[in-house]
Amino acid sequence: MPGRIPDSFIQELLARTDIVEVIGARLELKRAGREYKARSPFTDEKTPSFFVSPAKQMYFDFSSGKNGNAIGFVMGYDRVGFIDAVEMLAQRAGLEVPHEGSAGPGTELDGARAVLERAARLYRDQLHSDTQAQAYLAKRGINAATAERFDIGYAPATWDFLARQMKDPQAALAAGLLKQREQGKGCYDVFRHRLMFPIRDSRGRVIAFGGRTLGDDPAKYLNSPETPLFHKGRNLFGLYEARQASKSALQELIVVEGYVDAVMLSQYGVTHAVAALGTATTTEHAALLFRSAPRVIFCFDGDRAGRSAAHRALAPVLPELRGDREARFAFLPEGEDPDTLVQKLGHDGFLARMAQAQPLTEFLLDQLAEGCDMVTASGRARLIERAREPLARLAEGALRTVIIATLAERARLPAEDVQRLLRAPPPAPPEAATPAPAGQALPRSRSLRRALELLGEMPALATRVTDLRQLATAPVAGIPVLMSALEFFIEHPHSTVGQLLEQNLPANQRDSLTRLWARPLLEVDEAARVQEFDSAIAQLRHQALRARRQALLEQAEHDGMTPAIANEINALMGQLSKA
Repeated sequence: MPGRIPDSFIQELLARTDIVEVIGARLELKRAGREYKARSPFTDEKTPSFFVSPAKQMYFDFSSGKNGNAIGFVMGYDRVGFIDAVEMLAQRAGLEVPHEGSAGPGTELDGARAVLERAARLYRDQLHSDTQAQAYLAKRGINAATAERFDIGYAPATWDFLARQMKDPQAALAAGLLKQREQGKGCYDVFRHRLMFPIRDSRGRVIAFGGRTLGDDPAKYLNSPETPLFHKGRNLFGLYEARQASKSALQELIVVEGYVDAVMLSQYGVTHAVAALGTATTTEHAALLFRSAPRVIFCFDGDRAGRSAAHRALAPVLPELRGDREARFAFLPEGEDPDTLVQKLGHDGFLARMAQAQPLTEFLLDQLAEGCDMVTASGRARLIERAREPLARLAEGALRTVIIATLAERARLPAEDVQRLLRAPPPAPPEAATPAPAGQALPRSRSLRRALELLGEMPALATRVTDLRQLATAPVAGIPVLMSALEFFIEHPHSTVGQLLEQNLPANQRDSLTRLWARPLLEVDEAARVQEFDSAIAQLRHQALRARRQALLEQAEHDGMTPAIANEINALMGQLSKA
């Protein structure tokens, strides 16, 4: 398995990548002063509010709230993960992606991918010659065109169908296709007498298989084991096919339980269905779903087990609900699943049923209120306490405000009181009482904010700052954010803010800096910006000097005025008089 991609390579890649060219190849950009503008590719807006800054090497989408550098744009626009985005940009720049600690760039993974693709071909060929597998497809109503679109195959009932095809079994073992025999030499097939469904990554490459037994195996469905290529908690069956079927960015995804459900929905024209891989919804699933589409409908059985599964999905889904994102729960009639229901209702009828799906917010509030006697004060108090944990997962915004207002109405309390009760934190342990400075959000200090704004436009200003150690002592909330930016640009004088944001910054620092740098500065000349930056830094240094003087005076009051303290105070007074 290859190691991580070195940070130095990411910086080199961003330095060789022009974000205007990357986005311009995908969108129609028009010049707007020092920037470029276009309509948002992430929302259906009429007036352009999507801007690209050549100086900052960043994009800012005021319609959807998204922003970032070239890597972030490719991830969002092309619906791919970080590694795939880096590989795409590296290929464009003519660079080979290195991996720390790996024997070679992707050698082992390339071998695993090759045997997976070969296995898919072999399984597909077997399907064409096996009458029992074809009969099963006919019984389920899956036609030949659908089987071909999903590359469905068949694994014969023998123990060594694949084992006999592999001259070097090591790659097949790594790919999860073979297992080593416990007694004796050799390997045997993982999948036997099963209908085979290839599972693909965002680029359409086979990374695993799901197999549906055609015999009496108690394991009705069997997935590939976890491998360096495949993690069932991070992948979804049918997502690649859904993206391929859509002529534009997906606006909705329907999450179903089984492979056949997703396949049959696609056959009936509901091409935006995906299937979980035999596991409950994970945080990685939720992030992947909402990176792919703004609206997600989870399709569950209408019985107690289905509602329990919906309840378990709340925790990973709630943190992803922000901006225009929406989640809904569809509960099917007893005895039905998506496969059978779409065959009864047809395309339009099934989608009409999905349109009636219960909003996640309603389901959440119903779940919270279950067992709480709303007639009694203690019952209403219990409702508020139950809401504390799930609402803590929700980002601040309109959705959280609306839920709190509804919660307040049910609890018969003013919304302000509910907001206050929910915000009241549990006692923090002593070691957690003071958060690490590096994790602080941006301050409200006007001087610090202005210094960062100007630094975003002209990173070379960092070289004008001397005595960083003194500046770092300024008693201003968020000074570590400024220090991180200054140190980066002093060390990398020709870098951009787009490269800075690719550093390992705390999430709230990165988000705050991105929002700050999203606002373009007024058109002023370079000399005026230099003067304004120097003034902001001087004010921050002045605060640092005064804080140090006050600390020394307090030390002298406690321990007595020593010559060393007196000399330092006099020196500070001299510096303050010149500041």
